[in-house]
Amino acid sequence: MTHTRLTVFLTTSVLIATGVVGTTSAHAADDPNDPPGTEASAAAPVKADPNDPDLKLPDGATLAQAKVLDIKSVVEDQSGDERREDTNTSVTFALQAEVLFGKDSAKLGAEAKSRIAGIAEEIKTQNATRVRVFGFTDNLGSSAHGDVLSKQRANAVHDILTESLNDAGITYEVRGYGEQYPIADNSTEAGRKKNRRVEVSFPRTEN
Repeated sequence: MTHTRLTVFLTTSVLIATGVVGTTSAHAADDPNDPPGTEASAAAPVKADPNDPDLKLPDGATLAQAKVLDIKSVVEDQSGDERREDTNTSVTFALQAEVLFGKDSAKLGAEAKSRIAGIAEEIKTQNATRVRVFGFTDNLGSSAHGDVLSKQRANAVHDILTESLNDAGITYEVRGYGEQYPIADNSTEAGRKKNRRVEVSFPRTEN
């Protein structure tokens, strides 16, 4: 089955402010409605002394060790049935319950098994040895029922993964969280549909 996907990249960035000394900047004509003190100027309002000791590291001081900022890539089916999140360290697949199970059921359908098999292939690609399978529900019905149903659904997905991977070297963590940790508003059906899901996550291969 071909799915249309929407891709969103979420990045964390660092902005560094720098002073410019003795330069001339182009500017638009002053707006008479601007508050006093905000008039444009052809010259920098404050001159910075490049030899000022306050702009230098004290003797013996060092910069913090450089690190790679976390980047998250999110790819979601246009229907919202399946969502994939990639970060520098992990991959998470979220499958909506309606794609996997019948209403109030933990029995997987044929299409569900095919989707889970696809996730198993990605786990192989990443050479992952630790896999988490977490089930979630909406807030309809009793909390106790949601806890049981979400764990049953997580177990069902886990069973197909172990069958597909057939790798004794992989360890699994399987949990049912019920209505805990919603990702959307439970006051609407669209939100509840997103919350009824099973998530499979595992570490990425280090580059």
